[in-house]
Amino acid sequence: MQYAICPSNYQAYTNPYLEATPILDKDHVLIAHIAYELLTEHPEGGRNFLKAAHQWISQYIRPVYTLNERQPASTTLARGEGSCSQRMAVLETIARAVGIGTRSRALWIDGHFWYPRFQHIRKLMPQKLLLVWPEFFVEGRWIGFEELYGSLYDLAERGGGSFTNATSETLFDAVSRTAIDWYGRTRFCGTGSTCNLSAFVVADDGIFPSRDAAFDHYGLLLHRLDGCLFELIFGGCKVA
Repeated sequence: MQYAICPSNYQAYTNPYLEATPILDKDHVLIAHIAYELLTEHPEGGRNFLKAAHQWISQYIRPVYTLNERQPASTTLARGEGSCSQRMAVLETIARAVGIGTRSRALWIDGHFWYPRFQHIRKLMPQKLLLVWPEFFVEGRWIGFEELYGSLYDLAERGGGSFTNATSETLFDAVSRTAIDWYGRTRFCGTGSTCNLSAFVVADDGIFPSRDAAFDHYGLLLHRLDGCLFELIFGGCKVA
């Protein structure tokens, strides 16, 4: 079945932020189908479309542990399960399928950030891990994934609490509830100071045109001994 997805902001010329990649395989029939269904419900596109896509993924793709960052988004969609990073990739791919540009910020996160979730294997955790964080071009500007549901200040002031990495909630799901503040923007906004995660950011290595480009540049944890051990122990396990 063919799906014609041509919203008003579609750009026919080559654009690295809209192109299909091995991970962001936006032209796959499964991706096109979901994108078409969501666009039918949210023909205005933009932020509302992205929020609807995020909620759909949260509902239908269950979170599991895996370090297979190269897995195509269509495979994650077909399996109905994926890591936090793989679910982000699905959101990016659906966005590209309807003409919303995406790009990736390479953040190096201190390994201590994951200690509450993996207390019994702390010695296996690397000193720092690469987090490829999505950004989307909507409303005439780039917004980070953390601001999909509003500004960091507004999200922090909602009183939903901070993200601790100590429960089954993932970063992917938490963005709808609270401020995921990698940049320290909420440190002066009262209760929002608890949302400040900037202390865990070891380095910000800038913007890449896709997830693929970031992993091409830095490689995969899965190809290292500690990554192989993690995948052997946790690969495919449900986030709990």
